[in-house]
Amino acid sequence: MADKPAIPHLLSLQDLSEQEVDDLLDLSVRIKRRAGAFQLAGRTVGLLFFRPSLRTRASFEAAVHQLGGQTIHLTASSDFWELESAEGAVMDGRAPEHVKDAARVLSRYVSALAIRPALTGQSWAADRRDASIRAWAAFALVPVINMESALWHPLQALADIMTLRETLGDLRGKTLSVVWTHSPQPASHSVVHSLLLASLRAGMRVRVAHPSGYELDEQVLSEARAVADKKGGALETGLAAKEAVRGAHVVYARSWSSLEDYANPTLAASRRARTQGWTVDENLLKLGSDARLMHAGPVRRNLEVTDEVLDGPRSLVYEQAENRLHSQKALLARLLRA
Repeated sequence: MADKPAIPHLLSLQDLSEQEVDDLLDLSVRIKRRAGAFQLAGRTVGLLFFRPSLRTRASFEAAVHQLGGQTIHLTASSDFWELESAEGAVMDGRAPEHVKDAARVLSRYVSALAIRPALTGQSWAADRRDASIRAWAAFALVPVINMESALWHPLQALADIMTLRETLGDLRGKTLSVVWTHSPQPASHSVVHSLLLASLRAGMRVRVAHPSGYELDEQVLSEARAVADKKGGALETGLAAKEAVRGAHVVYARSWSSLEDYANPTLAASRRARTQGWTVDENLLKLGSDARLMHAGPVRRNLEVTDEVLDGPRSLVYEQAENRLHSQKALLARLLRA
């Protein structure tokens, strides 16, 4: 039997070369300016959500429809059953179907599959493997696009770099400050992980501020340090907020959970209760070099970021959200050769 042909999946932005990322960003700008025609007429994209979504679902559906394609939207909580992903599993549990079969069947109906996989929340060591999205990619016969796994959010990173380029021009040598923010329901680590590697590949200097106990994934940090050394950038972590923001060109606010307490909500809540004052306000932002504010959303106003900053002239949160639409159109055009 012949080997299955290589399929251009996008599980993380590192799946693309630097030139491919540059080309995608250039195409994103042209699409935003409505320069050039790209069509997905006759193409259908399957959207599978195992977790809730607002911006990702809306922007992806809009991207497909505006290019003339159609979407099939499926939500795990209401539209289908649990799926088994372990290879060789004896399926005598809750899941009546294997990802292998679901992926191969859906591949007959759609031109691509965009998936936001479920997280177990029981073990970071298990969740960080992104086993579910990788299983879909292994068995699908069409491109699989990661709409946010435990470890990566390539779609957000693509829009973030597009926004940074629009704002700062050449990113080499520019300083990005990523500031942890307090939230009773912290976001996943995927946005920050993807942002770190994407910005360092662009030659930026990145500073990460967070309280003790909120260190990012060590393997991701190790990869990020290697990228910084290769590209002439710099990475500093574990800083105080003021130290990270001073002289920065962009402040990226984001909550994330402690990996030390990943499977223990009681300890996690106790740790969060001891971390007060991590809010991006005007006094913090003005320490930067005419610093702009970015946040992937959703954002808890006056807890993560103050109204004054979010609604102020240096906030990029809406431009950032809009760029999800344009960059995802570019990605679809490239993956599906529109």
